[in-house]
Amino acid sequence: MTNEASVTRARLSNGLMVLLKEVHTAPLISFWVWYRVGSRDESPGKTGVSHWVEHMQFKGTPRFPSGLLDRWISREGGMWNAFTYLDWTTYFETLPADKIDLALDLEADRMINSRFDPEEVEAERTVILSEREGSENEPLFLLGEAVQMAAFDQHPYRYEVIGLKEDLRRITRDDLYQHYRRYYTPANALIAVAGDFETALMLEKIEKAFGNLPPGETVARAIPPEPPLAQERRVTVKGPGSTVFMHLAYRAPAASDPDFFAFTVLDSLLSGPSSLNMFGGGGISNKTSRLYQALVERELAVSVGGGLHATIDPYLYDLVITVHPESSPEAVLKAIDTEIQRLQAERVRDEEIQRALKQARALFAYGSENITNQGFWLGFAEMFATYDWFADYVEKLSAVRAEDVQRIAQTYLQPQRRVVGIYQPTGEEPLA
Repeated sequence: MTNEASVTRARLSNGLMVLLKEVHTAPLISFWVWYRVGSRDESPGKTGVSHWVEHMQFKGTPRFPSGLLDRWISREGGMWNAFTYLDWTTYFETLPADKIDLALDLEADRMINSRFDPEEVEAERTVILSEREGSENEPLFLLGEAVQMAAFDQHPYRYEVIGLKEDLRRITRDDLYQHYRRYYTPANALIAVAGDFETALMLEKIEKAFGNLPPGETVARAIPPEPPLAQERRVTVKGPGSTVFMHLAYRAPAASDPDFFAFTVLDSLLSGPSSLNMFGGGGISNKTSRLYQALVERELAVSVGGGLHATIDPYLYDLVITVHPESSPEAVLKAIDTEIQRLQAERVRDEEIQRALKQARALFAYGSENITNQGFWLGFAEMFATYDWFADYVEKLSAVRAEDVQRIAQTYLQPQRRVVGIYQPTGEEPLA
């Protein structure tokens, strides 16, 4: 057991990693269980299996029947949820501090005792297919999926987390259960707890609830790196509606790469600050960003936004644009290229760097202030780096200089490193 800057790190004998952070600002505890499994771990033919397993974890165990779980959590004044992403799946409960034993008992039980009842599996197949079909009514989903697939040829990052419809139709109960048994083990999991507790007592509780669970086998991963893009790729998606959208995706560094922090400042400067916290945080206007001024203020676009993703392997930097009715994708792309070329050729003024830094730091602070968000960050950073990545985030952002931003623009924002996606509306009404 070690203590690092107010965070206690321990590993149980079965391999389960535990991170504990005492936060005595309110009588609440947020309890998170992270599994190192996401769409990155899926093979062709079984895309979406990680997300489906997450759904099945809410169907209960012999000890915790599904119909009672919501009522029990609500009765104790708590909330709970789960998320599946590219690199991980996580579950959390935030409860009054004196009720947290319910979270420990529930998570320890469903780590090994989830039932995967065949009838429940089939019922959930219908739910997930409906979720997928609902997303297909959204132009930005259709465009984003096409761009994502075009951006990668072999890496599993090419698939949406929800999976392909044809795979969702043929995945079996045994496929789901085998995926669960392989990845839902103490050796492949991490517990992160933030809130109003005493570290020694919480560690004792975790040892009692999880310490006797079988460790499971070490998961061997052999995911080959994706070769760099050699030339720009373009995709066009046609569908209902009357609005033209654009989605540009540039290859971006992994979160553990030192370039990630300079890229974060570039993102703030170019398209406005974006939050890495998928659980939620404050919003900050992007009206001072270069692309807002070049596109929205000149009425080439109705909106523009960007986003960098914290991932294990190199992923994407996205720009999403709603094209103005009186404009065109060609005009938008030309304006974007002009701004990127300016970043590549001219040193950014120090005051602009400082404003971008201030906005990025503020958004980071908004997304890590409450107990649930602190529990999120405690485990999230460990999925692609270590907690130090989070603890040193502001310091590393503050070390970014104008020449770093220029180098990132020159290195990553080249036309041959991107996919350009355009959604062309047919004018038809979307399906209800």
